[in-house]
Amino acid sequence: MKETVFCQKHKDLGAKMAEFAGYNMPIQYEGLTVEHHNVRNNVGVFDVSHMGEFRAKGPHAKAFMQYVTVNDIAALVDGKVQYTCLPNGKGGIVDDMLVYRIADDHYFMVPNAANIDKDWNWMSQIAEKMGLVIGEDFKNESEEWAQLAVQGPNALKAMQKLTSANVVDMEYYTFQIINFAGVDNIIFSTTGYTGAGGCEIYIPMQYADKVWNAVFEAGAEFGIKPAGLGCRDTLRLEMGFCLYGHEIDDEISPIEGGLGWITKFVDGNNFINREIFEMQKANGCTKKVVGFEMIDRGIPRSHYEVCDANGNVIGEVRSGSPSPSTGKNIGTAVVKTAFSKKDTEIFIKIREKLLKAVVVKMPFYKA
Repeated sequence: MKETVFCQKHKDLGAKMAEFAGYNMPIQYEGLTVEHHNVRNNVGVFDVSHMGEFRAKGPHAKAFMQYVTVNDIAALVDGKVQYTCLPNGKGGIVDDMLVYRIADDHYFMVPNAANIDKDWNWMSQIAEKMGLVIGEDFKNESEEWAQLAVQGPNALKAMQKLTSANVVDMEYYTFQIINFAGVDNIIFSTTGYTGAGGCEIYIPMQYADKVWNAVFEAGAEFGIKPAGLGCRDTLRLEMGFCLYGHEIDDEISPIEGGLGWITKFVDGNNFINREIFEMQKANGCTKKVVGFEMIDRGIPRSHYEVCDANGNVIGEVRSGSPSPSTGKNIGTAVVKTAFSKKDTEIFIKIREKLLKAVVVKMPFYKA
């Protein structure tokens, strides 16, 4: 297993460690529920150094980014971040990722940890054909950056203590390249996958320890605590955020996966698979990703069968968990479109029993 630069710190803090995306990662420290509520109400810190970082720059960078991603790169301005995904040429998704516009000819990307090699191989082939020089115009910088997600309503207040740049008033999905905790060239981004507010901090690898210590010192008065991947999953699920390999994958299109809002059919945005997705949007899909809440008592888990009232299989659970913020058992599922409307009764097969659930509009939790 690979280790992030912070691995020893997690062990010293008594974290329960387990494999995730090929890395030895902290799943929980005090406990999932405690950490979940601390992020929702206060401030928690996630080690997300396992995530990837790519960079595209030069005269062909913008056209390349427009072609390989479904969102409208032309709509980005300097200092803005965009959530998007990579179509796979067959109507599915290679990965979802964040794109940062540093300049009109300079973009920074953050792919999922489990997909770094897959994304790199896919994007490199296309980049080369579009005139980008691999290793120069298109680079994989995943080994050069550590990353901390400082999340929660008090996160920006705490982090403001470590920089003279105004971060507390930053808009959602923007970034600055700043001096932070005495370190230059920190990418400070008001993004995160919890729905609780806060930031993600990209740290040149050699300064990882220094920034970790500063972050926890600055957050002490706000009750800052480390948070594991266990509550990262419950927090993102409550918000209805996709997790690659669950809600979206190589067999699910952005339209089927509920990502129509990032799939921009505007003039000049001729991305891979545009025709397929445009047709799905116009004519409808045969399957859809939906959110559901359990009516009967039971916890839905990934890959459980979803049935109609007669026990006919109509889909599959993609994510499921008790929701600490709502007190309900919640999940997402891919179902036949006929069963995707809000308030539709569906049944989750748990230990050979059909337990009643209802389709709901996501997010499950609203602050």
